[in-house]
Amino acid sequence: MKVFVFDLLAYDANLDHLKGGESELPYPLAKRHFDAATAVRTYEEHLEAWELLDRLGYDGVGFNEHHCSPYGLMNSPNLMASAAAQRTKRLKLLIYGNLLPLHEPLRLAEELAMIDCLSNGRLISGFARGIPREYQVHNVALAESRARFEEAYDIITRAWTEEVFSYEGRFWSYKDVAMWPRPVQQPRPPIWVPVVGSQESIEFAGAHDLPITPGLGRASGLRDDIIRYYAGCLAKGGHRITPDHLSLGITAYVADSKAQALREYGPHILYFNRTLFSHGNFTETDRQRETGYASNSSTDYVRPENLRAAANLREDFRNMTMEDLERQAETMPMGTADEVAERIIDMADSAGANQVQLAINRGALPHELFMAQIERFAREVLPRLQAHEVKRVPAAEEAMA
Repeated sequence: MKVFVFDLLAYDANLDHLKGGESELPYPLAKRHFDAATAVRTYEEHLEAWELLDRLGYDGVGFNEHHCSPYGLMNSPNLMASAAAQRTKRLKLLIYGNLLPLHEPLRLAEELAMIDCLSNGRLISGFARGIPREYQVHNVALAESRARFEEAYDIITRAWTEEVFSYEGRFWSYKDVAMWPRPVQQPRPPIWVPVVGSQESIEFAGAHDLPITPGLGRASGLRDDIIRYYAGCLAKGGHRITPDHLSLGITAYVADSKAQALREYGPHILYFNRTLFSHGNFTETDRQRETGYASNSSTDYVRPENLRAAANLREDFRNMTMEDLERQAETMPMGTADEVAERIIDMADSAGANQVQLAINRGALPHELFMAQIERFAREVLPRLQAHEVKRVPAAEEAMA
């Protein structure tokens, strides 16, 4: 099993005091609330953490793209991956992902090729659509998201693989382009797609034989629905699902006991859920349908008992209490090394995923705790995960039977 650490790189200061009694942080969050010294420290500390991941034998680190929020300071994940490429030797660099609808695709293709060269072929290129806040920031219509994503995908993959290419599209056009530099990995770097749950994203990934993260850590019922549907979409395109098609987003924390894990990590998980996750953004599927970002049929494949999870209701995470987290933690990989290892392996086997992306720093965990967690997890859990191989995808077997 391959083990990645997915790092949101949140601004390293708790900003709850700015709520002023409201349930949400102000949006937009004005310049006067930004402290440059905190940002400088945040970047340096995360680069130190990624160096440690490399030294201790983790398989990869995950970056992502967000804008205009303390939720994450990776406005350009490509800049962060470039910096990490120079401070690591073997760690895979999972950019999960560049938001294709928002940027000029040839420039993205060039930057990603540069990163693959700078890292000697360690890039995994994730392509995502992003969340509604990012469209507001970049003044791109949400209703154009899907079409822009698919057009940008065509342009980037052609730029990487064709000798010379030309393209006439709805949003972007090019004539006689021969891109330099080219990626080290041929015919192109691996491409992964994070799937929150929309039917169209699953169909696109299946048609192009692209690995996915089903549900991005959401409830296992919805995750299994995604996997079943994805397996069918792969089969329609002449492909067969394998455990290497799937990675799982998993929140985990190793401690002497579950109580200690909750005491150390719990407040930061709550800060992520209650303050950072929804900042300037709306998650509800129904509201996304109103804007054209999601289609009316986007959850048609979901079984009735899992439609609540697919609705992505803000109240399900913003109103979380420590008591709620304590109940959830009873079945989460939080606690002793044995429990964490066993639960992660069980989750991976159940989903049929041979890659996991660990969230061990949600909500701006203090640097010393993050570094200690990286070390302890590497010492007590990582070898057991990397020695385990997931060999089948049970949900897909049920669907294809």
